[in-house]
Amino acid sequence: MIKKPPFKAPSKTTRATEGLCQRNKTKRIRVCALLFAAGLCLSGLAGCVDRPPEAAGENAADGAGADENPRIVATSRAVVEICDRLELPLAGVPTLEGLPARYDEAARVGGPMGPDLEAIRLIDPIDVVGPDTLIDMLAEGYENAGLPATFLNLRSVAGLYESAEILGGKYGRADAARALTEEYKAVLADIEAARQEAGGEAPRVLVLMGLPGAYVEATQNSYVGNLAEMVGGVNVVTDPVEDFVSWNTEELLLLDPDIILRTAHALPDKVAEMFLKEFTENDIWSHFRAVKEGRVYDLDYLVFSMSANFRWPEAMDALKEIYYDKDAQ
Repeated sequence: MIKKPPFKAPSKTTRATEGLCQRNKTKRIRVCALLFAAGLCLSGLAGCVDRPPEAAGENAADGAGADENPRIVATSRAVVEICDRLELPLAGVPTLEGLPARYDEAARVGGPMGPDLEAIRLIDPIDVVGPDTLIDMLAEGYENAGLPATFLNLRSVAGLYESAEILGGKYGRADAARALTEEYKAVLADIEAARQEAGGEAPRVLVLMGLPGAYVEATQNSYVGNLAEMVGGVNVVTDPVEDFVSWNTEELLLLDPDIILRTAHALPDKVAEMFLKEFTENDIWSHFRAVKEGRVYDLDYLVFSMSANFRWPEAMDALKEIYYDKDAQ
């Protein structure tokens, strides 16, 4: 019989970065509901926010860096990949296929958007780490279950490496995190040089994130929106704080994007069918200049995903070709 760990008093999950504003709740709930539904479908088949050092110390973070096997749970693939690069052991990982082999023996704790809190409690973790895009969905549940949580900003490439430095600093992997950051700076410099050499006018881009049966628009605050701008694109859909918005098609037509980029949150085959149906049967798309000129591109959802990941140089190469290669136009 498995003995449950003692129930802990809730420790407050906090945000270390500043400037996170109160969001428009009606819009947020609508978009989050779509993303949550897609997440449930994906689970069925299978940004930097952190607690400040004084809050982390409430649990086992004091001295955690010296512990070769800290009881850390990662709840998303992106976080697992960061920990893998840092050679950081994990006691729990999401129930997903294709995770690094070093975590084969780690407990499975459910899907990223609906982790199994009871399974996590049985691990008695010192930290439960996930992306801050899910903080509104998950923070309260962690609080009520007495689980210490860290939410990382994986909404941008810069946030990816800042997150690595946070985890590296907390758990004795600071040198590995610094090495990753140096690699990032070198690759970024090469990409910027290649972009400058390519020249060309900055394209105006509309980025659509597909879900089973629906889609939303990615703003500059999302990871895919960040990728679109890193290569020199201008995102036609912006918002002060939201990652994704849901505007009507008439509004999008008036923005007159040069390029339309489409990617998937999950279930790419179903999303591809959805986009084909939408762009074929909804006549308004035929009036978009980007559609008329054949400048609509479907992206690899594993590269252009919800959270920043270490395949971002591939994304840069793909977008450079779309933006500036005349043969791609």
